[in-house]
Amino acid sequence: MSDRSPVPDWLGNPDVVLLRDVATAVVRLDGVARLDSFTLPYPAEAQRALDAVVLACMRATALPPSGLPELIRWSRTRPLGSWPLDRLPEGLFAAEDRLIDVDSGEPTQLCHELAVKGFGDSTGRQYDRLVIQEAMRACRDASSPESYTAFRRLLVTRPVLTEAEWLELSTDLYLDPVRSLIEEIYAPVPVSHRRDGAYLGCGRCLTLLTPLSDGGWWCERDQCRHRSTPPHGRLLAVADVGEIRQLRRPLRQFVTGPGRAEADLERNLRGLGLTVEMWPGFDAYDLRITFPDSHVWAVDVKDWAHPGFLGRAAEAVRPDPPYDEACWVVPRFRLHTRRDYLDVFARERPARAGGLRLLTDDQLKRAARARLRGERGPESRIAPLITTQDGTLHA
Repeated sequence: MSDRSPVPDWLGNPDVVLLRDVATAVVRLDGVARLDSFTLPYPAEAQRALDAVVLACMRATALPPSGLPELIRWSRTRPLGSWPLDRLPEGLFAAEDRLIDVDSGEPTQLCHELAVKGFGDSTGRQYDRLVIQEAMRACRDASSPESYTAFRRLLVTRPVLTEAEWLELSTDLYLDPVRSLIEEIYAPVPVSHRRDGAYLGCGRCLTLLTPLSDGGWWCERDQCRHRSTPPHGRLLAVADVGEIRQLRRPLRQFVTGPGRAEADLERNLRGLGLTVEMWPGFDAYDLRITFPDSHVWAVDVKDWAHPGFLGRAAEAVRPDPPYDEACWVVPRFRLHTRRDYLDVFARERPARAGGLRLLTDDQLKRAARARLRGERGPESRIAPLITTQDGTLHA
């Protein structure tokens, strides 16, 4: 698909901007209190979002929410496509897309993307990026790429720390350049995650599960919930392990989550006999994959709920360390929940991305196996494909 195709600027659509305001209010309200426990006067930004929704309802001659508690209920019970927003682009959201998860009452990943990734495109609001940039700076100043790799692995493999594990980190010399940063990004876990004096980790994602009123548990990672009921991991009784710390939510969502997919790819590709380097060149990209003939792939792994936001964020993979081909990769389950995911990404991808391809993790592994078998056609390539006049694909 050509990058030169005209693309409507739906990010500037008034109703999309309104939903971004609501999402931002939901995320920030969740950060200071329970989403179902607000009293007057409402926080200023939440009041502004409520006022905007009321005006939109009046324009559409629809019954507006009576106050912030009802707007929060809307965010939890009503898919975005059912909101009385007559200027919302058709098909922008999937049928069940909501701002708040029905079961847990927690902001959804889409809500965080609307608020954190979409709001104003300001790096000042993108906490996860600021943390990663500061870690890069500190490790570069220390001339220690090993320290940066250790920091990234910490965020991927240890999103939750007990008191003893927290103290243990102080003995890891590789983490010295980012010591003060680690103290900032791990925060005490709220009591709302506790049941019967204990916290429960997810056996797949390593993050903490949220207890539900029906006795079940909820995992905040979309991919985990899509696969099956989250498996129980570590049971952390406060009386035994003391204070529990966890990474702040933007890092769990935008670093730990994709990082789990990166680690899975690393393991699978090494299993094929390939050489895999993680986060080379101070995180120029996620995986540097070297074939036996020294051909190199560069891969960045993404896990966003909305393909439009991901497409708008697309950019060419950084050229150093050098490689022969590059692409972005998304977990395959995203296509199960939204079949047009790859098409929407391609449609929204800007020209500056140079035709960057988005593959599923399964497609990447199939391409790697094809190349190892000696194939050199489109099925074994990850570089942008060019369609000739006769319809033939070429890399």
